[in-house]
Amino acid sequence: MPAGLSVADVEAVYDRVGRVQDAHRFYEAPALRALRTHAAFHRAEAVFEVGCGTGRLAADLLRDDLPPSATYRAVDLSATMVEIAQARLASFADRASVRKTDGRLRFDCSAGGADRVVAAYVLDLLSQREVRTFLKEAHRLLAPSGSLCVTGLTDGRDLPSRVVASLWRGLHRARPAWVGGCRPLCVRAILAPDRWRVVHHEVVTPWGVPSEVLVARPL
Repeated sequence: MPAGLSVADVEAVYDRVGRVQDAHRFYEAPALRALRTHAAFHRAEAVFEVGCGTGRLAADLLRDDLPPSATYRAVDLSATMVEIAQARLASFADRASVRKTDGRLRFDCSAGGADRVVAAYVLDLLSQREVRTFLKEAHRLLAPSGSLCVTGLTDGRDLPSRVVASLWRGLHRARPAWVGGCRPLCVRAILAPDRWRVVHHEVVTPWGVPSEVLVARPL
């Protein structure tokens, strides 16, 4: 993990703040809506989410976007988050499962078995080396027609969002736990062009907080 945050540090942070994590929706919700608009979840039959948090996105997808036959699997590092997500998804228990992970970026899933691999406000916790490891694993998990679906903090696009991104980075350098270990990151710049084709990319800036929305397909 970047800036001295170990896996144990991250787990402790999200165990502590898990029950108030949905308060971040004031800036996350617009990016997640854009992701749902452009990732064609209505055509997905198998979704795998890394770092599902409270399960709010999963519940929205299962209720409104995914076909009734679609399955959803997720992992999260925080036991608190897993507990919250499992409770939120209880009504979808016949096709949704959430389990705790140990933080490793290799998952016990079949190669090519996922239509969508989702990482929402997760990759901005990782170092660039770890992001590349995740992208390699996502490429393995995805079916040829599948999509990588990412949102996360990123660089600003106008003066207010550039100021917010700069302040966020400063806090992250000084006290990474204060910002949940996250900092602005451009995932598109890390994608290997010979491995991925970007089908949608945008930056949204509600309340001046810049978030990247990325949908890419494996090559």
